Amino acid sequence: MSSTEAFAIRRGSPLPLGATPRRGGVNFAIFSQHATWAALVLFRPGEEEPFLEQQLDPLTNRTGFIWHAFVEELNPGYQYGFRFDRQPNDDPRQHRYDPSRVLFDPYAKALSGGFEWGTRGPGVIAKRRSIILNDPFDWQDDQPLNYPLADSIIYELHVRGFTRHESSGAAQPGTFLGLIEKIPYLKDLGITAVELLPVYEFEEADTDRVNPFTGEPLLNFWGYHPMGFFSPNACYCSSGHDGDQVREFKEMVRAFHKAGIEVILDVVFNHTSEGDERGETFCYRGVDNAVYYMLDRPGGRYLNFSGCGNTLNCNHPQVRDLIRDCVRYWVTEMHVDGFRFDLASILGRDQDGSVLTNPPLLEMLAHDPVLAHTKLIAEAWDAAGLYQVGTFPAWGRWAEWNGQFRDDVRRWVKGDGGMAPRLATRLLGSPDLYQTSARQPYHSINFVTCHDGFTLNDLVSYNQKHNWANGEDNRDGADDNHSWNCGWEGPTASREVLFLRRRQMKNLAAILLMSHGVPMILGGDEMGRTQFGNNNAYCQDNEVSWVDWAMADSNADLGRFFRLMIAFRKQHALLRRTEFDAASGPRIEWHGVRHNEPDWSHHCRTIALHLYDPMPGSPEDQIYFISNTHWEPHTFELPAVAGLRWRRFADTTLASPHDIREPGDEPVLTPQSFYTAGPRSVVILVGRMQGDPVERVHQEQP
Repeated sequence: MSSTEAFAIRRGSPLPLGATPRRGGVNFAIFSQHATWAALVLFRPGEEEPFLEQQLDPLTNRTGFIWHAFVEELNPGYQYGFRFDRQPNDDPRQHRYDPSRVLFDPYAKALSGGFEWGTRGPGVIAKRRSIILNDPFDWQDDQPLNYPLADSIIYELHVRGFTRHESSGAAQPGTFLGLIEKIPYLKDLGITAVELLPVYEFEEADTDRVNPFTGEPLLNFWGYHPMGFFSPNACYCSSGHDGDQVREFKEMVRAFHKAGIEVILDVVFNHTSEGDERGETFCYRGVDNAVYYMLDRPGGRYLNFSGCGNTLNCNHPQVRDLIRDCVRYWVTEMHVDGFRFDLASILGRDQDGSVLTNPPLLEMLAHDPVLAHTKLIAEAWDAAGLYQVGTFPAWGRWAEWNGQFRDDVRRWVKGDGGMAPRLATRLLGSPDLYQTSARQPYHSINFVTCHDGFTLNDLVSYNQKHNWANGEDNRDGADDNHSWNCGWEGPTASREVLFLRRRQMKNLAAILLMSHGVPMILGGDEMGRTQFGNNNAYCQDNEVSWVDWAMADSNADLGRFFRLMIAFRKQHALLRRTEFDAASGPRIEWHGVRHNEPDWSHHCRTIALHLYDPMPGSPEDQIYFISNTHWEPHTFELPAVAGLRWRRFADTTLASPHDIREPGDEPVLTPQSFYTAGPRSVVILVGRMQGDPVERVHQEQP
């Protein structure tokens, strides 16, 4: 222990938690209910040994369960940690204190080191320290974009994987700044928000498994293994200097906002990377194990509803406050626009793991005034079998990843029988799930693919998962993917199979972007990205997971299809209704191959939907949507509307560029009374009144 002469230590304040620079020094405050002894440990930047270690007096440096101290003349840039102990420790299985460990602060805004990807592992984390930050940043009048959720189009991507491939051409590949370089591409695509897989500090080197084919170490690439909830990941920083990860994250958000794109974070408040009792202690277990984790009391065994060794004790009052403070921080200081909560059903469990009817944490977040315009999205299930899609406690506030949309659309396009009624329900925003819980269509986050599972290309190229490279004998990942390989498993030179796969990808994209609710696109799907049949690529930090930007050129027609479908959705408010109330939304009519005769039977594989504004004289285009998943063509009767001409916007059986047209440049059909939809196809027609200035009379009936 070094001398404290240069840094006088005062009593300090219990709030706010964390390290807070103030005039004349820095205030430190940390919660620990069960510790009887605590010490503040200070480090100079770049030094492994502390220059000051001060035991905190439980009489003067503790208020309630908050330990605190004010260190005079201390400046931002220094590093710190804490030691804790409990004497006597009457239950070491619950109170796992180890005063030999210097722990980082749960409220740390940045951690030292960690800039080199994949080199952490056991023992390395223990050397990382909390950094005292005072980070003035010129936001240049940046404000939240606050797009209505109903108008949103979300694009899910991985910060490292999006630009790590050499084909990205990024000057700072795999980083926050690397993403800035791709903003023009994303803006041209037309999406309104990026949803970033975890960007906080996580433990990527949490396994000693290797790829059995190459021998390369496997890493936790996705990032669902949190260490510090407030701290941007240093691995995503280009500079390699402590604290710059915060500045570069802010630069990224500011750049996205200037381009009109919101930033949504995928956050994991259901567990930490400390794992079970065999894992490494670096923070929460050593600060107050009995508070931060769900335990089997009195035995002290970790309850594991997350599938990752431990479960965060989300509805303990202190942990609730930490989660609220954390999301507030990302909104107020980092300017993010929303959150997707991983395994969010855990956030609704009590301290013993039982499911709560009115979970206080979910209610607190839903009604928090700071988060009033922040997007809150739940993955409404957990690893212990709790599935709450459509029943997630909502208070009219929480949207949900709609896993039923994913499964039903996949089964429909694959050609399963009995799916027509279910597809109709999904196209309308899943009223069976959300209207009954006092929510609206935009509470359904619709997706066909996401990071977890097959890519769009693989969904139409593989019948089974091929996860052998994960080193688990192909046991990991979902077995039931509702996929179809179009007649050949994996890569093929067959033009017939390749053409069918391309058509099926367009069919899936068209249904996604035609459905009420909020569409979410998996990054790279518009390029035809493949993971070579791996449906659980969480550990593949290589070309399996990286976006190959050469595919944007080789699959340019697919990218064009996505771009124009997004533009079409933005142009037509009929596709973005905000209420289930039929009186206030578009008129919805169902048809089959014959007008006004929808077929809901088990054998039916065709459906037609007519959307229009019922107000007389409405300037809105009418929309006629046809989906034929039968392996034979079918001819559909079209509605006859006085003064209206039907035009073809999209037909997935046609070769590019005829498969989809620029909105407003659709050719007029001849004849107007029927349209033949080819096998396994989607057709989208627009009806526009004669004399409209954009009318073009083309004789292009295929």
